[in-house]
Amino acid sequence: MTKTSGLCDDPKSVYSAACPCRDMLDLLANKWSALALGALEDGPQRFGALRGRLQGVSPKVLTQTLRRLEDYGLIDREIYAEVPPRVEYSLTPLGKDACAPLSHLRSWVEQNIDRFPEAA
Repeated sequence: MTKTSGLCDDPKSVYSAACPCRDMLDLLANKWSALALGALEDGPQRFGALRGRLQGVSPKVLTQTLRRLEDYGLIDREIYAEVPPRVEYSLTPLGKDACAPLSHLRSWVEQNIDRFPEAA
């Protein structure tokens, strides 16, 4: 990989404007995506349980987040033929792999929160 003037010639580098990795980086860097994946590390969960765990997320935003995570192959959505229907979300192997660096980031933020200046 060669760099010139801050741009990368490798089309698979997140620093390249044409890099398809940027969509995944955008998804994983999203607050609700990172928190939803972290919540699912505890095992499969229903929508209501996720919404309760992710305090402050609206049903609309959580639905959009879960759909994007499913579209990118990070979570599975399983519908059970029951009355009323039951839906559970769980991590895929790719989602489990993504959880490792996200877990480190969440831990780092929690450990260093007092070092950040207060937002204006």
